[in-house]
Amino acid sequence: MKKILVFAGSNSLNSINKKFAVFAAGKLNDVTLEIVDLNNFQLPTFGIDLELSQGIPDNAMLFLEKIKSSQGIVLSLAEHNGSYTSVFKNLMDWMSRIDGKLWSNIPMLLLATSPGGRGGSSVMSAAKERFQYMGGNVVADFSFPFFEENFSKLGLKDDVLSSQFQEAINTFNSKL
Repeated sequence: MKKILVFAGSNSLNSINKKFAVFAAGKLNDVTLEIVDLNNFQLPTFGIDLELSQGIPDNAMLFLEKIKSSQGIVLSLAEHNGSYTSVFKNLMDWMSRIDGKLWSNIPMLLLATSPGGRGGSSVMSAAKERFQYMGGNVVADFSFPFFEENFSKLGLKDDVLSSQFQEAINTFNSKL
């Protein structure tokens, strides 16, 4: 079975993006899930002076190894002020110092959700643009608006969104 790394680009203890990533990963066929929490990979704020004086933190190396040892990635990005959360950006900054192509061309299902009507579309757009230069292989993506109104543990309440979501899941499954 293929190992799928599942995480949210958030350190919120009640992250809707983590809930969504775990839900989406649960829809995949014949896989083993490794669900990780960014809170377990604390890192100092990246800076070249810090890197030169103390080296690259172990948690950046450990997280990068989790990426490289997976056969697929399910990532749901939280959006702060139209972009990545600071914890996620900091993690990418540290990992990119080890390997600029940190995503290692591993098939990725890229998700985003938010309480609002845009569903994290700004961070999704930024990630799709940037990840391609970092070894990203986004094979399917889905932005999910109005999380609280549209989501239940049983599935997506809106039929159109549910159909689009299932299409993303099917596409990702076919690329594993």
